[in-house]
Amino acid sequence: MRAIIYARVSTKKEAQETSLERQKEELWELADAYNMQIVGVVEEQASGYEIDRQGILEVLDTIKEQQAEAVLIQDETRLGRGNAKIALMHCLRKEGVIVYTHTHNGELQLSDSDSMVLEIIGIVEEYQRKIHNAKIKRGMRRAVDNGFRPERNLKNQHINSGRDKIEVPIEEIVRLRRNELTFAEIAATLRGFGHDVSKATVHRRYTEYMKQQLDISK
Repeated sequence: MRAIIYARVSTKKEAQETSLERQKEELWELADAYNMQIVGVVEEQASGYEIDRQGILEVLDTIKEQQAEAVLIQDETRLGRGNAKIALMHCLRKEGVIVYTHTHNGELQLSDSDSMVLEIIGIVEEYQRKIHNAKIKRGMRRAVDNGFRPERNLKNQHINSGRDKIEVPIEEIVRLRRNELTFAEIAATLRGFGHDVSKATVHRRYTEYMKQQLDISK
């Protein structure tokens, strides 16, 4: 199993620096005990209540790149404290990463309260996904009812399949906007038909188009 070691202390005091070294030594021993391949060692001095930590972000990047299947920490507080800890645990759980701690001499054992919170977060996220999909479907139905014809924009899409960015059909954005769809609904509708666009992109393209039309009419 590929794993990454993460060690953290909250201050830059000399005693804390000694703690960092001890954490790393103990986690190397834990890795040896479980015959893990260490692909990286990350250490940092930062508050556990902060989520914007360069070290923990590096850990998450390594996991995203599928270079690590486990994270080794001294104890759960090294991962974070308060809401930051819960948020990071949720991220790791979503990635299917196993957390091992020196304290438990194995896989992290969550408290009942932490397990309950993570379960609630998972349920809420699932319902958010369902609501998002429902909004896309509603936007697509409204767009088609208001004259949007996706086949006109997608019939030649295979020709440009190697391109990273799909062209945004400005004429459809204008049409849907005139039919009182919000920018979020327009973006969701276009994504449903294969156009990789965000609400911000739709808003920007619409604003640019309307400015051009205004300049032409002067």
